[in-house]
Amino acid sequence: MTIPRAQPLSHKITKSYVDRLSTPETGQTFVRDSELKGFAVRITSTGAKSFILEKRIDGRVKRLTLGRYPELTVEQARKEAHKLLGQIAIGRNPLAEKKSEALQGTTLQQAFDDFVAVRKKLKARTLYDYQRIMKTVFADWQKKAMLKINKDMVAKRHSKIGAEHGEAYANLSMRFLRALFNFAIAQYEDGNGHSILRENPVIRLTQTRAWYRVERRQTVIKPHELEPWFNTVMNQKNDVTSQNRETIRDYLLLVLFTGLRREEAARMTWNNIDLKARTLKVTDTKNHQDHTLPLSDFLFDLLQQRKNNAINEFVFQRANGTGYISEQRKQLAKIIKESGVSFTIHDLRRTFVTVAESLDISAYAVKRLVNHKMSSDITAGYIVTDVERLRQPMQKITDYMLKCAGYKPSATVTDLNQIQSNKIS
Repeated sequence: MTIPRAQPLSHKITKSYVDRLSTPETGQTFVRDSELKGFAVRITSTGAKSFILEKRIDGRVKRLTLGRYPELTVEQARKEAHKLLGQIAIGRNPLAEKKSEALQGTTLQQAFDDFVAVRKKLKARTLYDYQRIMKTVFADWQKKAMLKINKDMVAKRHSKIGAEHGEAYANLSMRFLRALFNFAIAQYEDGNGHSILRENPVIRLTQTRAWYRVERRQTVIKPHELEPWFNTVMNQKNDVTSQNRETIRDYLLLVLFTGLRREEAARMTWNNIDLKARTLKVTDTKNHQDHTLPLSDFLFDLLQQRKNNAINEFVFQRANGTGYISEQRKQLAKIIKESGVSFTIHDLRRTFVTVAESLDISAYAVKRLVNHKMSSDITAGYIVTDVERLRQPMQKITDYMLKCAGYKPSATVTDLNQIQSNKIS
């Protein structure tokens, strides 16, 4: 094996000399020019040769890569080194300027990709919503540099979204854009630590009070609507064309009788169902606190039946046996049409809360049932709510809704299935 000769510490860098430089076995070596201080050539173990400039900038020695040899000649590299040394001498920072120049071209899509990479704990549904907004609302802005997106553009786009997709969606889209710009302001800094974005353009909506006034949705399934809704939902049976109707049926019933959020219920796994203790547990919640609830008699029977026919780890599995169900809009539309009761999945959660409050269940118990934080309530900090203390309120809510639906309070899914079968026969 031929051992390469050790490189001298310094030597006048010329083309013939660079051509003769040997390759180190590992790592990299530097040969510094004997005439121009700071100018050097770097050789790596792969044989690559590059010109560099080392100079103290802002109190620290910085290394600037000028270019690779032979694409960059010795004469060109020496000339570039002289140029940079002149800039540094008058107080400029070429590294910071180069970084700033590169970052100024950062597009909205690049910022979004970095945003997702940093925000590792984004929930799947949140990420889906963000991706959808990027593809629909800001499709024509994805390749646009963020520095080119100004206040006027934001104001016009907000109005356009409001007219085409609704005022609530316009506000949602702009809140997302505001978050993305805030991230970029903090993330993209030049070599001097200054943000390349001086201002968030979405601030125009606040300055001009242009945000739409959207009233919070307050729709629920009213007591007199529970009977037609229940009858329609309970009539959902599997058939050849739709193998997951009963899964959707049970999913809707679980949300109604627990007040769980849509995604919390959909991704429920059997590991979080304890049929012996008659409890269910929700992890990775909106407020990042595990949420354990007691099962009413109705829910216990429902989950026991599903457990007997489980085909994967999810309580509400897809018909093909992989993953968990997603929102079935066609089936929900069918239930709305047949029952005459218009509703969304979140309306079921609001119905649960509304019923709980109407039954004079304590405010602390209601908050605990729906997993709302009570950190701002001093009294609540002294109350330890055991799961068993929630069992009676949970059963009370279930009994009331069953009664409104025309069934006896103690009815189970098995009872309701039998009643529906008798009606059909």
